[in-house]
Amino acid sequence: MKYLARVLVLFAACLSAAGAMVANADEAQAQRARQLLEKAVAYYKQEGDKSFAAFSRQGEFIDGELYVYVLNNDGVMLASGGPSVMLIGRNILPSLDPTLRDDFQKALKQSESGKIEEADYRWKNWSDGRVERKHTYYQRVDDRIFAVGYYIPRAEPAQAQALLEKTVAEVAKDPQATFKRINDLDKAFIEDDLYAFVIDLNTSKYVAHGFNTRMVGTDFNNVKDPAGKPVGRDMLELAKSKGEGTYDYQWRNPVTEKVESKHTFLRKSGDYLVAVGYYTR
Repeated sequence: MKYLARVLVLFAACLSAAGAMVANADEAQAQRARQLLEKAVAYYKQEGDKSFAAFSRQGEFIDGELYVYVLNNDGVMLASGGPSVMLIGRNILPSLDPTLRDDFQKALKQSESGKIEEADYRWKNWSDGRVERKHTYYQRVDDRIFAVGYYIPRAEPAQAQALLEKTVAEVAKDPQATFKRINDLDKAFIEDDLYAFVIDLNTSKYVAHGFNTRMVGTDFNNVKDPAGKPVGRDMLELAKSKGEGTYDYQWRNPVTEKVESKHTFLRKSGDYLVAVGYYTR
C-alpha cells in the first residue's frame, strides 16, 4: 500500500509538472504575440501607412507562426504577414467569427483607448488546413485595428469536463434527440479537438459519435487503441462498476491528425455511457 501511495503521488506530480509546462508554453506564446503587436503599433506610429509594406513581407514583423495583420474602419485588410496577405484590399469582416467581428466593430466605434484587447475566434490554420481556435491580441490606433494571434489546437481539461456535463444533462433529458444532434455534428457537442460519444450499455454499441459517425452501431467492446489497449472493454467495466471515472489511452487527434495521448472523462447516464476526452500531447 505504501508503495502504491508513493507511485500515485509521483504520478500526480508528473501530471502537475506536465500541466505547468503546457501553461508556461502558452504563456510564452501569448507574451510573444503581445510583444509583436506592441512593436508593430510603435512602428506604425513612427512610419504611418508606410509601415504596412513592412508588415506584409518576410522580416522583423514575423515571429515564427506569428504575424501582424491590420484592418481599417470598414474591415478592409490593409496588411498581413501571413497567408491572409491574399486578402489585402478586401473586406474580411463578413468572414470573421461573429465574436471577433463584434469586438472589432465595437473597438472601432469607441474612442481610442491605447489598450491591448483580447478575443478568441476561429480561423483557418494554413499549416494543417483546418479551422481552429485562435487567440488574438489587438489594439486600435486611429481608424486601424492592429492584431496578432496564435492558434490553440488543444482543449483544456476544464473544457472537456464542461462538455461532458452538458452532454450527460442532454442525454438524461432527451436521449434520442441528443444522439441525433451529436451524429449531425452539432457544434454544441464539438469544440476544437473535443467531441462527445455515447455507448448503449445494454448492447455495448455506439449510439452517437461527434467525430466519426461510422462508429455508430459498432461494438464498443472491440475497440482498442493503436497499442492494443482494450479501451472499450475497460471503459464499459468502469461505467458499470463505478458509474463514472477517467481513462487514459492513445487516439487520433481530429485536429492534428496524429495519434496522441488522450485523457477521457466518462459517466453513466441511465442506460448510456457518455464520454468526452482531451489530448495531452
